[in-house]
Amino acid sequence: MSLGITWYTIEEAAAKYGLKTSLILKWVEEGLIRSEQDDTRAMRINSDDLELKVQEKTGI
Repeated sequence: MSLGITWYTIEEAAAKYGLKTSLILKWVEEGLIRSEQDDTRAMRINSDDLELKVQEKTGI
């Protein structure tokens, strides 16, 4: 678990991890990444979940 920022906007996460926002949104829709949502879309995503998913996909 990270001791720093644990929630990023989708745009911040995409920039930090070099991912497309559409891929992040797909993972959110599949329930692989927790998110905070407003009425229509994910506003922020959990960076710990995203980091685990990236590690799983890259093997790093």
